[in-house]
This record gives sequence, C-alpha cells and structure tokens, in this order.
Amino acid sequence: MRPNNIRTVWNAGQCVVNGWLAIPSAFSAEVMAHCGWDSLCIDIQHGMVDYQTATTMMQAISTTAVTPIVRVPWNDPAIIMKCLDAGAYGVVCPMINSVEDALRFTGACRYPPMGYRSLGPIRAQLYGGSDYAAKANEEIVALAMIETMPGLENLDAILKVEGLDGIYIGPADLSLSLGLPGRLDPVDVKVVSAIETILAKCKSAGRRCGIHTGSIEYARNMVSKGFDFVTILGDSRILAAAAETIVRGVKASPKQGIASSTY
Repeated sequence: MRPNNIRTVWNAGQCVVNGWLAIPSAFSAEVMAHCGWDSLCIDIQHGMVDYQTATTMMQAISTTAVTPIVRVPWNDPAIIMKCLDAGAYGVVCPMINSVEDALRFTGACRYPPMGYRSLGPIRAQLYGGSDYAAKANEEIVALAMIETMPGLENLDAILKVEGLDGIYIGPADLSLSLGLPGRLDPVDVKVVSAIETILAKCKSAGRRCGIHTGSIEYARNMVSKGFDFVTILGDSRILAAAAETIVRGVKASPKQGIASSTY
C-alpha cells in the first residue's frame, strides 16, 4: 500500500505542515499540491466543495507525493466511508463531543474488527495499491475535532477510543464555545489555556495533536510547543492575501509614463 506521508513525517519526529483547500477546483488543488505541503485537506464542511469535486481534487493531488485528506461536513459514516473510498488517506471530523461520537467516527474509518467500515475501496485501491484493504487500518489517519466545552470535558475518555490517531483543534469554534469571539490564532488566556490543556492531554495519552492557524508566526509557535500537525490559512485566504498585497503595491507605485513599444 502507498505509504501515508503524514505517518512518515510523524515517524521521523517532525510536524506535518498541512494545507487547506476550500476552492472547488482540481487545478487549484493541483497547484497547491506542487507547493511543498506534507498533506492537503479538502474542506467539505465549510469549503465550497461537494463529494464529486473532492474526488477530482484528490486525483489532482495524486500527481504529487502529497497526502490527500478530507474534513467531512459532519460525523456521518456515509460520507466518511465515501471519502475514504475515493482515496482520502485521512479524515478530520468536526464536533466530536463524546466517546459515542468518537466511536461512531473511528468505526467508520476502520475495517473490521477495528471498526465497521464497509469494503469497497473503488478508487482508494487504485491510488493506494492492491493490498489497500489489508493495510488501510494501519495507514488511514483519523483526527477528531475538539472545539466545544463538552468535547473538552470528555477529552480524557475520547482519547482512549481505539482507532483514533489524534485531535485537531478548531480554535474559532473553541473560542465561541468559551464565550469569546471566534478567531484563528487566539491570544485570550482562557482559549490559550484550553489549547495547552488539549495538547498536554494528547501527549500524555500518546495521541497526535493538530491545530488550524492563521499566520506563519503562530504556526511556528505551535510547532515549537510540540504540535504534530499544523495547518496555515487555506487556499482562498492565501489567494486573497496575495492578491491584496499585489494590488496595494501597484496602486501605491508612483505614476509613470507609458513606455513606447512596437507591441
């Protein structure tokens, strides 16, 4: 089976640098895949992407060694299994608030006896290899999002669920749940303390911990704290930020005469 680059990076003792795809475009995904990310997550929850487009985006990512993963819209076994069958090598699942939620999620990611995933890796076998079904349980990554007060309160029990690789922190929803404005790169002591608690509990339980960030500086800070998986912004935000910088730069330039040209 094709190795999961996320696990390769982890096994080397390094942090996965993950990109985020919200634009429903195979070409956009292909461009991002050639930018050096360790993995790329297709966002079907808040992005503009549907299942069919997500599949074509995974095909585009497959032109590189970058690992394709998916954030599903909800803890629904049907879409989790379909995304895995389409070739996703990992799933990020939102709003995991209890042990029951975690069992429902991880069970959909694993074939029996670990879980209840149905066998039918129609594209996953083409992408992963003929031994996909035998080795998928070892390679597929399952990350549960902790982003609410109930999730925080039940974290110790959630971390004991078999088949769960780790936690992915949603800082904006976590901030909202704590009664604060939702935002990336939180600095409020209450949110920072919650993030540090999640990280510490993951380390203690031998689980991986990831987080979504909004800047290079904040991402580097999270890496230095010991996070195993860090996302920086997303394709639409990166595009907007780059475009705004270019437009401001041109408009701020002194006016110049038009050079003569034969073209």
